[in-house]
Amino acid sequence: MRIKDRIVDGIGILSLNGKLMGYPETDDLHAEIKSLLGQNVKKIIIDLNGITWMNSLGIGALMRCLTTVRNADGDIALARMGEKTRNVFVITQLVSVFKIHESVEEALEQFK
Repeated sequence: MRIKDRIVDGIGILSLNGKLMGYPETDDLHAEIKSLLGQNVKKIIIDLNGITWMNSLGIGALMRCLTTVRNADGDIALARMGEKTRNVFVITQLVSVFKIHESVEEALEQFK
């Protein structure tokens, strides 16, 4: 998995590409989150458009990231989630835990 990050108006945006299925990508994602928090970026959008497959370890990694950010008085929004991933989030009722947006722009507006 590749992670591309940028900061827009103090909001971190992580664009993920590839599979989110376990080590090392789950640890890499958490390290990116902690790096943003270290820069005092506490609002983070994770763009999932490039994710081709995610398993329970990937979902667990997103939960771990959410917990880390919320413990730092921040929040995470997910954007551009594919249909398969969205279905998993609906079935597991994680749609009530995460803020989920159709686009990165919509998530940015919500955070502003």
